[in-house]
Amino acid sequence: MESFNKFTGTEGYIASSELQSAVNVAVALERPLLIKGEPGTGKTLLAHHIAKALDQKLVIWNVKSTTKAREGLYTYDTVARLNDARFGDGDVRDISRYIKLGPLGRAFAAEEPVVLLIDEVDKADVEFPNDLLHELDEMSFEVLETGEEVAAKKRPVTIITSNSEKELPDAFLRRCVFHYIDFPDEHQMKQIVEVHHPGLDRVLMERAITLFYQL
Repeated sequence: MESFNKFTGTEGYIASSELQSAVNVAVALERPLLIKGEPGTGKTLLAHHIAKALDQKLVIWNVKSTTKAREGLYTYDTVARLNDARFGDGDVRDISRYIKLGPLGRAFAAEEPVVLLIDEVDKADVEFPNDLLHELDEMSFEVLETGEEVAAKKRPVTIITSNSEKELPDAFLRRCVFHYIDFPDEHQMKQIVEVHHPGLDRVLMERAITLFYQL
């Protein structure tokens, strides 16, 4: 496939061969990539560098404990519509004026392919991942208030991160390509430090890293 093996890391992100394979399989199969790993292993940063490597815009959905699936699709500002009706400001019959696409909706509506990051999916309610299944499968949804269908013009590369705060539903897991980012070994850590601190004294760096892994 044309899209296969596009991601090999970037000058600012050292990706293991296993992680590269997981990214490229997800891109080729057009399935979400679910990334787990310890804090600080680069789960969120990965999406930024995939977007950079593919030369695509990054759309970010930061999930919180109160986040609902519909918020990722769109929001309907009923308060603004009521205020406009009360004060005679604008045509309140045009409901589309009060519809704002969420991150998932914006990714679907984009004219060019994008990378969609759904960050820390496990922070939300346990049913949250299941509530996204239809939209992620069909790449479309309906705006209930207007009857309009929003369908993906270009299927986004979807990266989903989890800190394993909650177990994710089996039905959701079956739809994803999964990869766990291990904490880097000593050799990988040296590569990472060299990328982010190229001017650091090499002997000092190697001593510090060796001491760190002896702790």
